[in-house]
Amino acid sequence: MRVLPCSSLPMLLFLLQPWETQLQFAGPRCRTGPLDLVFVIDSSRSVRPFEFETMRQFLVGLLRGLDLGPNATRVGVIQYSSQVQSVFRLGAFLRRDDMERAIRALVPLAQGTMTGLAIQYAMNVAFSVAEGARPPEARVPRVAVIVTDGRPQDRVAEVAAQARARGIEIYAVGVQRADVGSLRAMASPPLDEHVFLVESFDLIQEFGLQFQGRLCAIDHCSFGNHSCQHECVSTLGGPRCRCKDGHDLLPDGRSCQARDLCNGVDHGCEFQCVSEGLTYRCLCPEGRQLQADGKSCNRCREGHVDLVLLVDGSKSVRPQNFELVKRFVNQIVDFLDVSPEGTRVGLVQFSSRVRTEFPLGRYGTAAEVKQAVLEVEYMERGTMTGLALRHMVEHSFSEAQGARPRVLNVPRVGLVFTDGRSQDDISVWATRAKEEGIVMYAVGVGKAVEEELREIASEPAELHVSYSPDFSTMTHLLENLKGSICPEEGISAGTELRSPCECESLVEFQGRTLGALESLTQNLAQLTARLEDLENRLDVVKMMNMEKRD
Repeated sequence: MRVLPCSSLPMLLFLLQPWETQLQFAGPRCRTGPLDLVFVIDSSRSVRPFEFETMRQFLVGLLRGLDLGPNATRVGVIQYSSQVQSVFRLGAFLRRDDMERAIRALVPLAQGTMTGLAIQYAMNVAFSVAEGARPPEARVPRVAVIVTDGRPQDRVAEVAAQARARGIEIYAVGVQRADVGSLRAMASPPLDEHVFLVESFDLIQEFGLQFQGRLCAIDHCSFGNHSCQHECVSTLGGPRCRCKDGHDLLPDGRSCQARDLCNGVDHGCEFQCVSEGLTYRCLCPEGRQLQADGKSCNRCREGHVDLVLLVDGSKSVRPQNFELVKRFVNQIVDFLDVSPEGTRVGLVQFSSRVRTEFPLGRYGTAAEVKQAVLEVEYMERGTMTGLALRHMVEHSFSEAQGARPRVLNVPRVGLVFTDGRSQDDISVWATRAKEEGIVMYAVGVGKAVEEELREIASEPAELHVSYSPDFSTMTHLLENLKGSICPEEGISAGTELRSPCECESLVEFQGRTLGALESLTQNLAQLTARLEDLENRLDVVKMMNMEKRD
């Protein structure tokens, strides 16, 4: 236990005074601000009468150094042995004389040492609003000072932890025979600032002086060693770190982390929510723009497409990478206008066999498609890409599977995703797919064979083949696929799908064709005129050269 410096004569005379007087004249009265303070005093039979009298004088002297009042410090005192007795509650007295009178009339209980029971009483009764404590929403600090001279006869660790969890700051003062382990189990952290052990009741004034110094308005933050990332707050126990609004204090007690508002509010973001201090904002996947409502994302020109995805589920992919493939598929779905009238999506998985996970006509929203993709189970085994292409051509784009009739001219798109060489021939059905009018895209990862990817894909290969060396980096392919599957010029959602054999369709086609021919004729005439001008200029140059030679 450290003793306060006493190098000067006035300090020496101060320490030689009766310590009740020391505490009374130890400087100006502490201006602590609002504080609810409860003393929990051990009056068991092990505390001898003269020791109890010393503790009584200690309390009286400490009171004289406090700024008491209804809006300042409120004090309550309880004593305990085998039972607990309230000497006076927090709201009972506001005058110092009344408190001193009650303390001087205190009669010790002289029984056992049930410290845990006393803490339970302080937590549930002494610090209740009914007893005079200010309500929790007032954020008035609650401090309990436990003074004991022995080992508790009941458990204290659990109930002390509950009290601290309720916001009660506990100082544990042990005298003579007190058990240090029990003191540490009761006190608030940091323990070196909340645990005090003195050799005798005669020296308890040392704790009184230090405790009074803690209650006084000492700015612990001014010493500059708090290491707080945001703000430092000076408390009774020393400096405490506090974070700015919208941030939470990390377990190290110094660092702050932005609060994730996206997990605590119904943000309504269609794709992704990002917390930013006291607010949040919505983000859209790459290639899509946030709409005016700040929540939804634009679609792939809301185009009409029948899209079938062929996903490699062979054993070379591995389970963890297959999950990345499913995530990649869902990112593709994110930029599509999935609806019965817009884009329809089907999914086929292949390995040594082929399995339709869901056909084109099953799901009508992007959310339904994405959930179905997440539920797909990994097949493993071989890599029969040719068999998968045959299945796609013969079944996946049939009207029975949900594809729209050919007369509606809805584009049919096939996207093959693979990570290795096929174990069967792909050439026949890759060619057949393109002959059937299916626009084919090939996405390769890792050990995928470029020659096979080009054979699967439509021309030009630069627009229809994508490759990534690793599963974890394949998200960069999304922009290429978005620009290909969603071309700038396409069939928009506002376009009425009609049979090309209807009269209106023929007239419209004829009009567009004649307009294009007329534009070409004008361009050709302009080009011819420019050529004639160049020829005339060349003739002039030739004549000038001949004249010079003559």
